[in-house]
Amino acid sequence: MEFLVASGIGVVSATGIYLLLRGRTWPVVLGLSLLGYAVNVFIFAMGRLWQDAAPILSTHGRVADPLPQALVLTAIVIGFATTGFVIELALRSRHETDTDHVDGHEPASSDGPHGSGSP
Repeated sequence: MEFLVASGIGVVSATGIYLLLRGRTWPVVLGLSLLGYAVNVFIFAMGRLWQDAAPILSTHGRVADPLPQALVLTAIVIGFATTGFVIELALRSRHETDTDHVDGHEPASSDGPHGSGSP
């Protein structure tokens, strides 16, 4: 089970980093979200994967650690707010620059009159 969770975290992290390195704003927003999800699952898994343990403190038996659960819940709320803010910044940038490239410049085309293609 631990290998499956670790592999899932690795795949989601790698996909998030790949999307962060793209040149358009929407993949960057998706990459940030995926990276946030991977970090949340990592924090949750650091509290150990418990089976048959009570989530609330009791006087007898095994008890799951509530701290990772509280951290992940807080991170979900902060991640949602941050994603909304980044989407608003991307929309504002698109409106002001008429392009969705993260640097605000459209790459030069080789087909047009200003390109290096034939006239």
